[in-house]
Amino acid sequence: MPALRLLFTAALLSSWAQLLAEANSWWSLAMNPVQRPEMFIIGAQPVCSQLPGLSPGQRKLCQLYQEHMAYIGEGAKTGIKECQYQFRQRRWNCSTVDNTSVFGRVMQIGSRETAFTYAVSAAGVVNAISRACREGELSTCGCSRTARPKDLPRDWLWGGCGDNVEYGYRFAKEFVDAREREKNFAKGSEEQGRVLMNLQNNEAGRRAVYKMADVACKCHGVSGSCSLKTCWLQLAEFRKVGDQLKEKYDSAAAMRITRKGKLELVNSRFNQPTPEDLVYVDPSPDYCLRNETTGSLGTQGRLCNKTSEGMDGCELMCCGRGYDQFKSVQVERCHCKFHWCCFVKCKKCTEIVDQYVCK
Repeated sequence: MPALRLLFTAALLSSWAQLLAEANSWWSLAMNPVQRPEMFIIGAQPVCSQLPGLSPGQRKLCQLYQEHMAYIGEGAKTGIKECQYQFRQRRWNCSTVDNTSVFGRVMQIGSRETAFTYAVSAAGVVNAISRACREGELSTCGCSRTARPKDLPRDWLWGGCGDNVEYGYRFAKEFVDAREREKNFAKGSEEQGRVLMNLQNNEAGRRAVYKMADVACKCHGVSGSCSLKTCWLQLAEFRKVGDQLKEKYDSAAAMRITRKGKLELVNSRFNQPTPEDLVYVDPSPDYCLRNETTGSLGTQGRLCNKTSEGMDGCELMCCGRGYDQFKSVQVERCHCKFHWCCFVKCKKCTEIVDQYVCK
């Protein structure tokens, strides 16, 4: 009996450890500032071993590319902020929790929201690494080496220091996907379906940044005559990337895993998703009430718009529970005047406004 109890305890501890490992994420690099490259010593493993949320494969990459880690953290932070902006008026508003899972248990559900989060955070890493290359912050990359576009006028110069989106894409693929690729689940299992879902959405996020990068040019010439132009490759504003991924979220495809270990459409009448589309394998919870099992934080206490019929309206945001009204004082700049020369002077105006929060 003691031996049996010992085996049971060991198995329980092992399963707890596996769940904890699954809950942790490299996203936590956004929550904890990472040391700058000049603080690292080449091959210093303790630095990487102390970073929370990394899988074994990601930890190895950290040891090889320690100077990249600060920018991966910046990319994750950019992705989280964009997620919170895009979902600011939704029941689930991309809230973070205070642990290494960052978003809590809600990411264990293979929902549309999880799909968007994986995509936008992978996009954030491509964005941050590509820019760090251009700025000379990384020893393994520099300016973009993209070939001159064929449709660029002959008398325009090509070769300004562009964002190295090719390197950013490759490195983000290697680092972000490492966690998924080192998992080994049975073919056709739900766990394998979730891995394939994550990989698809990671790729969709990376491609959004890659494909939206465009040519930027600067004029040269006497008195701004623009007789000559120098052009280079430049990343799109990340807000535009977020907007596109939000559109992909709205049209995300419901998938299921087959016995052969492939994802297939739940409804075959829809078009097969491309590598640029988001996919999900689980229905979303309603996010109305706090639920420790699903990780939903609920909408109690959330501000809502009484006059809106959209998701930010009190009827939908509060899930029919009703809302409370209160008055708040808002201070704004007003009656601004330009004074010669050269400043603007404003007064402060206070206004009492009605606000509404969900019960």
